[in-house]
Amino acid sequence: MFRYAQQYTGASQARIATAVGMTQARVNEIINRRREVTRLDVYERVADGLHMPDGARYLLGLAAGREKGSGGAGFELSAFPEVVRVYAAQKSAAEEIRAQVREARELDVLAVRGLGLFGLNDSLLRCCLPDRPDGRGLRVRVALLDPESDALARRAAEIGESAESLAGGVRLAEARLRELAGSYEIGVWRYRALPTWRLIRTDSTLFIGVFDAGWEGHESATYKIVETPHGPLYRGFRRMFEALVDGGRRVM
Repeated sequence: MFRYAQQYTGASQARIATAVGMTQARVNEIINRRREVTRLDVYERVADGLHMPDGARYLLGLAAGREKGSGGAGFELSAFPEVVRVYAAQKSAAEEIRAQVREARELDVLAVRGLGLFGLNDSLLRCCLPDRPDGRGLRVRVALLDPESDALARRAAEIGESAESLAGGVRLAEARLRELAGSYEIGVWRYRALPTWRLIRTDSTLFIGVFDAGWEGHESATYKIVETPHGPLYRGFRRMFEALVDGGRRVM
């Protein structure tokens, strides 16, 4: 980057050094590959000093510039490295999700009833849980909609199903999850908020869909989001899941 600044702007090493808060000798060492930059705060100073646009900052894993005009610019998804893929529906992402689960150390799931994820022998996640001695090494946490909550009755009405049927599906999924308790470190919680997000997290990767009126989570477009140093989506969704678990009732 320093070499490009010299080549395309004619800036001297001294001018670059002043802009990025370094000595001229340090800039010379970096240009001539005798020293490497590894600290995040130094990357920030370089990005700020060279007035890098937000799209370039995102590609380096940095947050947007501190000084922005009102409104700010819009960027293509390629400028946000934490959103790495978008699938038309969960079915399109199934093979990748299963591959991630087979190698995972942690698996978090936020769903409504979870039958399509754990309730059947060929469900998306049940059929690909890794075959390890005693199942150790994989921690599974599942948050399902409380079958006794007002939110469940509202969700049932949204999808044209009886509350009794939807509640029965949640309880069946819980029963099937109990069958896994002897093989995996598994916990199940009930939450009472109106369901919005469908979430599957495997270590540092998230697969996100949405629930809406008349629209099931597996029918939603599915976003693959990976953890990055400053990405807000991964952090926000993980924080939301932790809050639901903390505020929910553990049933297993």
